[in-house]
Amino acid sequence: MIILILIILLFLIRVMLFKTGLIHSTKKLQQTLQEIFYVHQYLKVPELNESMQPNPLYRKVFLYLHSLPSIEDSDFTNLVTGTNQNDIVLCLDANQLIEDHFLGATLYWFNQKTEPNRNNENRTGSFLLKIRKNDKRRILGAYLRHIHDVAGDMESNGKRELRLFVNAGDGEGGVRWRSVPFTHPSTFETIAMGEDLRSKVKSDLELFLRGKKYYRKLGRAWRRSFLLYGPSGTGKSSFVAAMANFLGYDVYDVDLENVRGGDSDLKLLLLETTPKSIVVVEDLDKFVVAATTESSLPAASATGIQMLNIMDGILSACCGEERVMVFTMNSKDGVDPDLLRPGRVDVHIHFPTCDFTSFKELASSHLGVKEHKLFPRVEEILARGVSLSPAEVGELMIANRGSPSRAIKSVIGALRPDGGDGIGRRESADDDCDDVDGGDGCNAVKDFRKLYGLFKLRNGKRSRPSNNTLVHD
Repeated sequence: MIILILIILLFLIRVMLFKTGLIHSTKKLQQTLQEIFYVHQYLKVPELNESMQPNPLYRKVFLYLHSLPSIEDSDFTNLVTGTNQNDIVLCLDANQLIEDHFLGATLYWFNQKTEPNRNNENRTGSFLLKIRKNDKRRILGAYLRHIHDVAGDMESNGKRELRLFVNAGDGEGGVRWRSVPFTHPSTFETIAMGEDLRSKVKSDLELFLRGKKYYRKLGRAWRRSFLLYGPSGTGKSSFVAAMANFLGYDVYDVDLENVRGGDSDLKLLLLETTPKSIVVVEDLDKFVVAATTESSLPAASATGIQMLNIMDGILSACCGEERVMVFTMNSKDGVDPDLLRPGRVDVHIHFPTCDFTSFKELASSHLGVKEHKLFPRVEEILARGVSLSPAEVGELMIANRGSPSRAIKSVIGALRPDGGDGIGRRESADDDCDDVDGGDGCNAVKDFRKLYGLFKLRNGKRSRPSNNTLVHD
């Protein structure tokens, strides 16, 4: 009999110590008793609203809950890599409970997830807040403001994970945007541009970040718009990434080819963008020029005109708050200046081919070289009007990064055969290679041309514009 009693006691102790022990069992019992003796209310924070647009409050609650120490007490959490690849963070798993305390009240958050469709897509979530009815009247307003402030501080301190959104055409289930983490490493310090321009752009963006009250005072939407124009490979996309990292903004990449429903579809697409975001439309000149020169307009070309018309319309004021609009073009030639007038585009920035200043910045960042005996030779060639894009120069340097001398000689070899050396003498590619590096630089140049087709990109001597220019309209 005594043995039987001991077995029963051991079994009961084992049950009470299951999971995290006696304290865990006591807490579960306390929650059960509260369900019996207290009246609770439930408040739901969905990830998407009725219009299938992202709910900004959901993002703030997400940040707030994952900052709570009590997330470690949840029954099940995921270990994931943070924004910094060296960081390991806890992430609340689906259908798990987390406890919070505020002004003497105990609140519970439940992480709900809907089941995905048959293609394992469009799985959305929501946070369910469980609060005592009496506490709701007393603390709910202050609690929500507390969540807003904590999440805002985390975002301003760079702890918010940035995302890249692309429009998916007629998305299944009404979802127009698909997103992935935005991890582009570009910054204003790593891109090749003039120091004066870099300072002006950073100052302009800092004024924008602090300008909410100022824009309100003027009766204008709190947004800024940029036009980046120049040949391919001159750094326009890297500049956009640097802006996103500097501001801490998400990026929405609008593909006009995927805007099927014309003006109305474009407006709905922009309505679904969120504050603290950069909305990018690349190669806009391809659509705008086609729209102004052809009688029968392709859908995407007409949409390009509509995009600029929206910029100074009522919709822009309603859905443009705390956003930066960026348009890229290879050239402004053939584009009606009225389409780029003030009110639509605030700042124009020209991205030229690589000049000597940009070359030195690339040599410093790619090769760790600030001065070199071959720099005067590069400067002389660039001064004659022959040039490469920064992307082309950068690729040559990356391919030869083990030897700065060979990398610079490879750039010289790529520059000189295209249209001569500027003094009436044409040299063959082989002669130039012998002159540069006894064949070492030549091999890198030939390999580079095979990959990127430099011979096709260079048709005679090209005029070289001056440094990047910034024009405020």
